[in-house]
Amino acid sequence: MSNILHIISSPRGEASNSIKLANAIIDHLRIKDPGAAVHVKDLTKSPFPHLEEVHLNAFFTPAEKHTQENKSAISHSDQAIAEIMNADVIVIGAPMYNFGVSSTLKAWFDHIARAGITFKYTDHGPEGLIHGKKVYLAVTTGGIYSSGDYVSIDFLTPYLRFMLGFIGLDDVTIFRAEGFAIPGVQDTALEQAIDSIG
Repeated sequence: MSNILHIISSPRGEASNSIKLANAIIDHLRIKDPGAAVHVKDLTKSPFPHLEEVHLNAFFTPAEKHTQENKSAISHSDQAIAEIMNADVIVIGAPMYNFGVSSTLKAWFDHIARAGITFKYTDHGPEGLIHGKKVYLAVTTGGIYSSGDYVSIDFLTPYLRFMLGFIGLDDVTIFRAEGFAIPGVQDTALEQAIDSIG
């Protein structure tokens, strides 16, 4: 039985296409593994704080020297990393906001990228420390960015791939639902993306 971590970053609830696409991915995974447990982390209902001095101080203070303030400041980060470590599969819903990642999802990445815990610096550069997990991205966009003129202004999927790989998560599959702002495309965008799963 596998553990699936579902990261939600859209505030649109049942109307969210990224949530619908992520749920379809999870449904497909559970067909193959009916006993899979799903843990949902909704970043819009329990948002991670943007990094401030108190968080950075905690990150760079050795654990054995943590004050109560350090422990409180680092609790979001510790919990998020524990959830990732406990997961076998990670499904991230990622709608495009202004050509990039939402601030809620960016804050989550800021809390899980921890030197000495999820990555380390070596003589050959940074090395990710989390391995053996499969990641699926449910990417939704108003325009079409997988091909054509707008590929160069897709700052969402390259960022996600890089950050995941930076902490060692390099087995990533992307499912895209594109064109929700384009007449003639929007009506079938989600259906086509769901049909591509599997």
